Amino acid sequence: MTDPTWKLGAAALSAAYRAGRINPVTVAADLTARIAALNPGLNAYVALADDLADQAAASRVRWAAGQPLSPLDGVPVAVKDNLHVAGLPTTWGSRVLDGPAMADELPVARLRAAGALLVGKTNTPEFAVEGYTSNARFGTTRNPWDPALTPGGSSGGSVAAVAAGLACIAIGTDGGGSTRRPAGHTGLYGLKPSIGRIARGGGLPQILMDFEVIGAFSRELADLTLLYRALAGPNSGDPDSRALPEAPAARQGLRIMSVPLLGTHPCDPQILDAHRALTLRLENLGHHVTEGALPLDLSEIDAFWGHFAQIGLARLAATLPAMQEKASAQYLAMAETGKAVPATALFAALQAVQRLRSECSRLFRDWDVIVMPCAAAQPWPAGESHPEEIAGQPVGPRGHAIYTGWVNAAGHPALAVPAGRDAAGLPIGCQLIGDMGAESQLLDLAATLAAAEKRAWEWPAFALASTEPAKVK
Repeated sequence: MTDPTWKLGAAALSAAYRAGRINPVTVAADLTARIAALNPGLNAYVALADDLADQAAASRVRWAAGQPLSPLDGVPVAVKDNLHVAGLPTTWGSRVLDGPAMADELPVARLRAAGALLVGKTNTPEFAVEGYTSNARFGTTRNPWDPALTPGGSSGGSVAAVAAGLACIAIGTDGGGSTRRPAGHTGLYGLKPSIGRIARGGGLPQILMDFEVIGAFSRELADLTLLYRALAGPNSGDPDSRALPEAPAARQGLRIMSVPLLGTHPCDPQILDAHRALTLRLENLGHHVTEGALPLDLSEIDAFWGHFAQIGLARLAATLPAMQEKASAQYLAMAETGKAVPATALFAALQAVQRLRSECSRLFRDWDVIVMPCAAAQPWPAGESHPEEIAGQPVGPRGHAIYTGWVNAAGHPALAVPAGRDAAGLPIGCQLIGDMGAESQLLDLAATLAAAEKRAWEWPAFALASTEPAKVK
C-alpha cells in the first residue's frame, strides 16, 4: 500500500528519504499545494516561508550525498507565531508587531540546524494568552475534526496544521496548558517539557515568566520523540537549562496517581469516562494505579492565576508604545488591571509558586506519574473564547483549563496522549505528568500504551476531502 506524501510522519519521511523512495523537493511541493487548498478552511497558517523550495532543495542534496543533518532533515515543521523564524514575521497574533524576524529563536535554530523544513507561522490568539485561537489581525482558527469548533489555544494553529496534514510536526508554547489542551482537542500527542529541558533564547518576552516552555506536537509518538531530541538540551544563555538532570529510567510497575476531578470543578462526563478507560489500560499493563484527589493546595495559585498574564501584559505595554494604538481593547484592559496589582500581591503569589514546587518535588518521591484529563470540556464554537457551561454547571473563562496551569507553575513535564473519542467522534486527550526531567519516562510510558492499543492515527474527514497528490511507492 502507498500513501500520499502529506500523510507521512517524520519517521516515515526520514525512512523514505534514506531509501530514496521520495525526496524533500517533492514533499515540499505537495505540501505547498495542499496548504493552498486547505488552509483557507482552517486558518492554521498566517505566513508561509517563501524559501521552502530552497530549503527542500538543500535537503535533497544532503540526502543524495548520504549526509543528512539529522532524522528531521527534510521534514516539514510548523512554528507558532510567537516564536522567531528568521525572514518571517513574528506578529504574536497582534497588529502591534510587524516586519520579519532578524534571527531564529534558539529552538527554531536547532530545528534549522537539524535540516527541518520551516514551513511557516501558525495562528495564535493575541499575545498567546487565551485558550482558543482567534485574533483581530488574522481571524479564527478551526478544528480539522469539526471546522465549526475550536482546536483550543493558544497553540491552535500548530495543532490544526498537524492534524490536517499541513505539517508533519509542529512547535508551539505552553504557559498554562497551550500544548496539552489543543493536542487533546485534535487527537495529537503534545509534550510540555520541564522548565529548562528545551533551552530558550532570542525570543519574545515571556509574559508568563518561566511557566512558558516550548511545546511539541505530532500525530505519532515516534515523531514526537524525534522532535523532542532535536529540541532538548542545555544552552549557556539559559541557566535553567544547565541545571536539569535526566530522570532515572522508568521502572516496571509504575506508581500512578489517577486524578479525574480537581475539587468541585466540573468535567464533561465523556472526558471522565475516557480518563477512567485510560487508567484501566495502565493497570492492565501492570502499573499500580490509585485514584484520588490531588494532594496539593492550588487555592493561592488558582486565585492569582489571571493576574500573571495581566501583569505580563502591563510590562509589555510599558515597553512597547505601539500597544496603546494597535493592541485590541481587551488586552489593553488586562494590562491596566495588571498595572494596578500591588507588588506585595505578586510577591505573595511567587512565594505560593515556590511552595507548590516544593510540594510537587516531595509528591514525586511517592509517585512516578499523575494522570488527569487535558481539559474539562470538549471543543466549543470556534469564535467563542470558552464554554460557559460544563456538565450542566456554569463556569468562567478558565473552567475548561483547570487541569493544566498548576503543572506549568510547578515546572514539571506533561505529555498529552489520545484517550478516546466522544459521542460526536471528537478526540479526547489525557495527560501524563512526571517528575522534573522525566520526559523520556513519559514518552516510554506512552509508547507502551500505544503498542498495547495497536494505535494508529486516523485522519479527520476534513483532511481526507482534499485531492490526493503524488504517492510514495
